[in-house]
Amino acid sequence: MGLDISREMLNLLPQAWLESGSPDPVPARVLGDALRPPFERHRWAEVVLLGNSLGFAGKAADRLLDEAEELVAPGGVLVVEIAPAPGERSKYLARLPPSSVARLLGAPVRAVLARLDREGFRTEPPRHATPKSFRRFAVRELQDRLQRAGWEIAETVAVAPALGSDPLRVEAVRTDSKAWLHLLNLEEEVGRRAERWVEAAAVLLAARRPSSKRMVK
Repeated sequence: MGLDISREMLNLLPQAWLESGSPDPVPARVLGDALRPPFERHRWAEVVLLGNSLGFAGKAADRLLDEAEELVAPGGVLVVEIAPAPGERSKYLARLPPSSVARLLGAPVRAVLARLDREGFRTEPPRHATPKSFRRFAVRELQDRLQRAGWEIAETVAVAPALGSDPLRVEAVRTDSKAWLHLLNLEEEVGRRAERWVEAAAVLLAARRPSSKRMVK
């Protein structure tokens, strides 16, 4: 089930869902405010805050997170996307032509990873001005908050920290199924490193609510 305050965004969901390749049916769409979610509390096995909704909530971010937490059933999972920084990517992949990146990623992930580590990563310049109302969360800040409340951090991963949002190189790799699979594996391995979370443009954090209802508020 998808909840959004914008009817236009909800209208985009069916096509985006089909393009994602998910075998599941398109979720039901609900027009509503996540600060006042029209759902029963402590019922849902998985609650997901995507699109940096937490950051765009600004001063209401804490309340939004509280509301999302209250929806999760005991034993369920909360997934939150945050934007700690403008982003970064591999210096090595950035200096190679797109066709060379595609050929390189035909090699085993471990071999490519060694080159990435030797040359390091560079911080990306901001693509646009960050609104003053936008709230950036550091990964450790969010992890600490959830753990203090009794949540168990299940997984944390930076999104595309190696290649970044590089349409030319992404498209070049996408045309080769083997290279594409290697890129996905590479991005996941790099994204699990805590040092890549600090400057990441997007980080996904998954936390599990204990089966017991005992939570700290």
